[in-house]
Amino acid sequence: MKKIIQDFTQSELLELIKPSFRAKQIYHWMYHQYASSFDEMKNLPKDLRVKLEEEYTVAPLKQVMVQNSQDGSRKYLYQLHDGHTVEAVLLLMRDKEYHEDGSVKHQERYTVCISSQVGCKVGCAFCLTAKGGFMRNLTAGEIVEQVRLIKKDNNIASNRRVNLVYMGMGEPLDNLKEVVQSVKIFSDEEGMAIATHRQTISTSGLSSKIVKLGKEELGVNLAISLHAVDDELRQTLMPINKAYNIKSIIDAVKDFPVNDRKRVMFEYLVIKDVNDDISAAKKLLSLLDGIKSKVNLIYFNPYGGTEFKRPSETDMKRFQEYLTSRGLHCTIRESKGLDISAACGQLREQELEGEA
Repeated sequence: MKKIIQDFTQSELLELIKPSFRAKQIYHWMYHQYASSFDEMKNLPKDLRVKLEEEYTVAPLKQVMVQNSQDGSRKYLYQLHDGHTVEAVLLLMRDKEYHEDGSVKHQERYTVCISSQVGCKVGCAFCLTAKGGFMRNLTAGEIVEQVRLIKKDNNIASNRRVNLVYMGMGEPLDNLKEVVQSVKIFSDEEGMAIATHRQTISTSGLSSKIVKLGKEELGVNLAISLHAVDDELRQTLMPINKAYNIKSIIDAVKDFPVNDRKRVMFEYLVIKDVNDDISAAKKLLSLLDGIKSKVNLIYFNPYGGTEFKRPSETDMKRFQEYLTSRGLHCTIRESKGLDISAACGQLREQELEGEA
């Protein structure tokens, strides 16, 4: 099988492809021109293009489907070389704004949500990705290609920065080696130049691997999918809590290197009549005492067949106000893509069942 050229950092390509300036040209074609084949790289000698085509692929993903939301979000389904599929989402966080004279005041602001695995081992009760089970890890190149294709498809110039969240299908820290490699590739100044402080790794709380990630000193942001404030409920929602309980997560977070201007984000998926009352808010406040943190309250996004329900706006605001009035930085994440298959794993599941 051909090697995926996006699996390699630029420094690795400089060692693999000689003369080394050719590797720099290839890097430019991939991440600045969004080339989809070696044949497009016209300033490379033909014999080198032929050799590269024999050994490498520059197109490890194939777009199968895209759904467009009225709020500007776009959800993509990509097929891998082995027929498996993964999802990625482009979120429009801010529209383009203009001055009165018609000149651009602010460009659009985008966040790309990317997958790190086909399926997931964690098995969260509220997550559709878990339904299909775990298939395999993605390589660094398969992770990187999601962003490259989205930027190309939306005509986002190479010098336009986007924010990345490893918050799609899979548990990023369960695929730590490839995720770390992809972070390095994304942040290469001569590639996509997405600084590590623009990259957020979201984990269900693999505490031992949070420690390992911290030791890499990448400068990435950390987000913890907490979703419950006691082990009993969390174990019901997230079976992984048996191996990594709340205390072990909090201990690991306290030692995680955090930029002075940043906070560790705790994601709290609010489910009606499950974890949305004030007693849960009180416990959350106590749990995060002493941690430089931010809580992101997330509306549960319903999908067909789930027993869980979306909380009311009133209950969400009451939960938030309780926390903020006591000094905890807390926001309610604006729901995106409610008119499309926005729940994680939903588009893939529809495609597998032939409903999409």
